Amino acid sequence: MSKALCLPNASPEAVGLSTLRLRQVMDVLGTEVDAGRIPGAVFGIARHGKLAFLEAAGFRDKQAGEPMGTDAIFRLASMTKPIVSVAAMTLVECGKLFLGDPVSEYLPQFADMKVAVEKRDSRTGAETLVLEPASTPMTVQDVLRHSAGMVNPGLQPITPVRQRYIDAGINDRDQTLAERVDKLARMPLAHHPGTAWDYSMSVDVTGRLIEVVSGMSLDRFVAENVTGPLGMADTGYHVPEGSWHRLAQPMADPTTGKLPDQPDVRHAPKLVSGQGNMVGTAIDYLRFAQMMLNGGVLEDVRILGVGTVAHMTSDHLGPISRNTESARRLLGPGYGFGLGFAVRLAGGESPMAGSLGDYWWAGAFRTVFAVDPSRGLCAVLMANENIYPVPRWFQLFRTLVHQTPVQ
Repeated sequence: MSKALCLPNASPEAVGLSTLRLRQVMDVLGTEVDAGRIPGAVFGIARHGKLAFLEAAGFRDKQAGEPMGTDAIFRLASMTKPIVSVAAMTLVECGKLFLGDPVSEYLPQFADMKVAVEKRDSRTGAETLVLEPASTPMTVQDVLRHSAGMVNPGLQPITPVRQRYIDAGINDRDQTLAERVDKLARMPLAHHPGTAWDYSMSVDVTGRLIEVVSGMSLDRFVAENVTGPLGMADTGYHVPEGSWHRLAQPMADPTTGKLPDQPDVRHAPKLVSGQGNMVGTAIDYLRFAQMMLNGGVLEDVRILGVGTVAHMTSDHLGPISRNTESARRLLGPGYGFGLGFAVRLAGGESPMAGSLGDYWWAGAFRTVFAVDPSRGLCAVLMANENIYPVPRWFQLFRTLVHQTPVQ
């Protein structure tokens, strides 16, 4: 069994949740399992600092017929980003990293970045890519809030800039973080820094900033300053051999019969990424989310100051454009972005249930979490599935979470 710490327990009714509605959550997840849309899942919710519910549905390994357990370990994918963002902010609090500084002050290879501009020949209609100097330097704040001008080559459509990322092998796993970031520094930007929110690989730059400023590898720094102090014993960059039997496995694509391409997390990776690659359990992530909800502290361990957490979970976009495909798909109406988290700006507007000021993020393998300060709750839903439509998964999670409070 895991040696991870839990949260204090309470009955659902003791913290204003409904046992009947929590059973409804599990009924819905069971239906998704039975329909073959997910192999299995773990759902957990804490309110007022107490763990009120943690249950599993379906299979940890469907092919082997192994049932899901609440201690299953999942590939976190982009749910790595909030953890690494918190790690970076511990350096900000120590005065070793400044949000307003150009990234090039710490990583000189990011000086003199160029922006790719598509221009069309008025006579022939042919499009060419023209590089022009970035109007402003990208800042540390930009890489944390996805306004650095970078892109993610794994998203659609495949634009000329994304194609350059692909051609350069930026997504390759057989490289170090330093090597990946050096490649990123040679790529053209898709936007002038500070002008557009575009979901990107910029948190890898954040991870490299942590390494250079701290003098530690990213995995060691995160372990010593975030996951270790919080007692997140199953969260890291690989699954130790003694816990391989708890690793949640994806199911085969019903249209091809093949398993999806997911990283082998049983061994320490060459690439310790700021944007992905971590693994963890639902209860570990609930401890992280509860720390944020508490204003940077959990039990007797303070990770960040309350003012820093407030700053991270405020909208940092303001007039920055959200008119990109990734913003429409991942943020949608009613949401801005802080330093590592999507932040709700208004009631209504979004098709996802929620409250003004809530914040959240998710991973590509259908892990998702949310923190709702106004209701004093945090919740996590973890599956391991590439196929389930992303917008539907987000909406399902938020609907399930926000129908459980009864006071």
